[in-house]
Amino acid sequence: MAAEVTEANLSKVDSAIDDAPASPSESKPRHRRTSSTVSGVFNILDLGKSVNGKLTVTSEKEGVDLKIAPETQKLNWKLNTSPSTVDDKEVLSKLLTTPPIKKIDLQFPLGLEVTARNLKGVTIKDALDAIHKQFKKKADDELDKPYLAGFEWDREECYTRFIVHQKATGEAPASSGKKKKGKKDEEA
Repeated sequence: MAAEVTEANLSKVDSAIDDAPASPSESKPRHRRTSSTVSGVFNILDLGKSVNGKLTVTSEKEGVDLKIAPETQKLNWKLNTSPSTVDDKEVLSKLLTTPPIKKIDLQFPLGLEVTARNLKGVTIKDALDAIHKQFKKKADDELDKPYLAGFEWDREECYTRFIVHQKATGEAPASSGKKKKGKKDEEA
């Protein structure tokens, strides 16, 4: 009788007795939490067409066209300064591409490549943050072309990468059209 009681007690406490399946193949597939995925945001690899393991796009119908936000060409942003220094702060929250994507590689002309990521869709700020991370320790005189001119997408060369264009000088901030009154204007 004591042996029966001991077995019953052990089965309740024994960690070796488990309802888990014996092998991983018998277990149920685990699903990603829905809070970490957003509907309507794509992986760029899913937008193109894969042929023989390589992502290629041979015609307009097979791959989705990405449209880069035109605001990126008007930012007048210096690569080694924080993205928060951009004049128009509202632009930073806009999506970098249409349709929204989870990540994009940004390639510079000399071969440097950075990746901007955001599971809710890469924004202009995400792209600027990725670029700034590489250039924040560079002095102004170390950069030949310190200003962002915009991004280019060449679907034939590489579907999953944007080319970063730079320029040597930034434009002067656009005036609001109102003339400020100086002391001479006030006296007259």
